[in-house]
Amino acid sequence: MAAPMEVAVCTDSVAPMWSCIVWELHSGANLLTYRGGQAGPRGLALLNGEYLLAAQLGKNYISAWELQRKDQLQQKIMCPGPVTCLTTSPDGLYVLAGIAESIHLWEVATGNLLVILSRHYQDVSCLQFTGDSSHFVSGGKDCLVLAWSLCSVLQADPSRIPAPRHVWSHHTLPITDLHCGFGGPLARVATSSLDQTVKLWEVSSGELLLSVLFDMAVMAVTMDLAEHHLFCGGSDGSIFQVDLFTWPGQRERSFQPEQDAGKVFRGHRNQVTCLSVSTDGSVLLSGSHDETVRLWDVQSKQCIRTVALKGPVTNATILLAPISMLSSDFRPSLPLPHFNKHLLGAEHGDEPRHGGLTLRLGLHQQGLEPSYLDRTEQLQAVLCSTMEKSVLGGQDQLRVRVTELEDEVRNLRKINRDLFDFSTRFITRPAK
Repeated sequence: MAAPMEVAVCTDSVAPMWSCIVWELHSGANLLTYRGGQAGPRGLALLNGEYLLAAQLGKNYISAWELQRKDQLQQKIMCPGPVTCLTTSPDGLYVLAGIAESIHLWEVATGNLLVILSRHYQDVSCLQFTGDSSHFVSGGKDCLVLAWSLCSVLQADPSRIPAPRHVWSHHTLPITDLHCGFGGPLARVATSSLDQTVKLWEVSSGELLLSVLFDMAVMAVTMDLAEHHLFCGGSDGSIFQVDLFTWPGQRERSFQPEQDAGKVFRGHRNQVTCLSVSTDGSVLLSGSHDETVRLWDVQSKQCIRTVALKGPVTNATILLAPISMLSSDFRPSLPLPHFNKHLLGAEHGDEPRHGGLTLRLGLHQQGLEPSYLDRTEQLQAVLCSTMEKSVLGGQDQLRVRVTELEDEVRNLRKINRDLFDFSTRFITRPAK
């Protein structure tokens, strides 16, 4: 069985002929180009291996293409304002976009805007999910990095503002980039900033694990899959390699280019804007304001390929090509829905879309009656109280009460079973 093909996906801020180009990583052969607009920095995302999304530079919409129908723009996702950054969950269920200082979260299946998070004080500059989609991390021009639990965000009381799991405020200047490693809730997150530092954090504990000081602003950061190396792109075009597996015990250290000459990639003539590492960690991809994308051999630090674009590079990433990108017969399993611009239930929200039904199981969202779980806990408390009384006597009353409670439990189970059967029949009912 052949190994999966790795491809490089790149965009620039001019895009006179195309918005995005895809080329095979090792041969350099052009595979695909997508037309329609200019993708902004950190505004490119792959959705469920079927769609390519691009936040348009300085505009209030996101372009969406089917991976194979590259010449036809499929949809424009309208947003309340210009999108500053974009990402999708690895499970393909959610889309996240930074719009000014707010984070908008959409559900892909319905197109509903589920929540707007407004905990940053200035524009959001970067967003990324963890590998298991359980958390996402945001960085902004307010120098803050926020780690969010997706479950907590979705289950938050509508009357309360959702709170991030961690607030990392050690940076002193705007955040320029972030990278989430593997491990889901146990992942480590690398952040870069104009304050000339790169910091490594732990999602589970929120602790700062490492801080590296450079002699220039750091504009991009990434790690290899094994997290042996940290790659940092500087404002002068240099790329620095920090070896994590040989790092000494101290939490803070300065990177000295003179002492670590063998850990510097040199070739770009302007600031580095984006970095990505191949699956096996042997190749590094970099984009720069000098209008070139370069491919580097990590071991020798030599540039093995240079691709010239028409403007400053805004996105450059390495990914395993999904089957939909390589097969001309592939079509998405489901079409993209209309994405709402306003929250559900908002006073001036989007018009309701006919032909669909939202089925919400349980009463806990209305807050009018206790849920079945609450009632079960109440029954358990009554049972315990009754058993305590039985120690002092009243065996006949206890038997009667136990019988009544057992009948009520059976009734609740029947209600739950009927509700489940109804939902199953409705969802699996063939379309007319």
